Amino acid sequence: MRAFIAISLPAPVRQQLADLREALPFGRPVPEENLHLTLAFLDDQPESLLRDLHEQLSLIRAEPFELSLCGLGIFGGPKPRALFAEVEESEPLLSLHREVRRAARRVDLTLPRERFRPHVTLARLPGQLSPLRARQLQLYLENHIAAPLPGFRVEDFTLFHSILGRDGARHEELATYPLSRDPAEG
Repeated sequence: MRAFIAISLPAPVRQQLADLREALPFGRPVPEENLHLTLAFLDDQPESLLRDLHEQLSLIRAEPFELSLCGLGIFGGPKPRALFAEVEESEPLLSLHREVRRAARRVDLTLPRERFRPHVTLARLPGQLSPLRARQLQLYLENHIAAPLPGFRVEDFTLFHSILGRDGARHEELATYPLSRDPAEG
């Protein structure tokens, strides 16, 4: 089962981000309902392993925290692959990311060793751009770089099943884990 762990975005934040990326003249927008901040991509895993992981994720204790979006960016350098909203790194976010990775290790799930760069992918880009497309992308970024981006309070995180189809991925919630310092509340 293809799965990932992420922070879901509140509907008003998803709407504002979807509105922002609408001005992008090309690319494949991520559907509004799929906008999220990935904490760990798990790839294809047996359901039994995901059940074990669920048990470990249920044990994570952390206080709710504020999350801030702080700008737009592009992955891929000269061959851009994605437009994203950058998420400000904060100790609570980095700590939650570490705890999620520890939970995965406890069930012998090996995650790729990569630098965590918190972001919300807004659109997929073609990679190789014509001079016209490169200029359109540059103008889009110049015109939207200072756009006010919403922040929000993170109160939980979610284990998702990602179902690939002809029209892209559909994300199904498998379990949601509330953030709470008190085990009696979680």
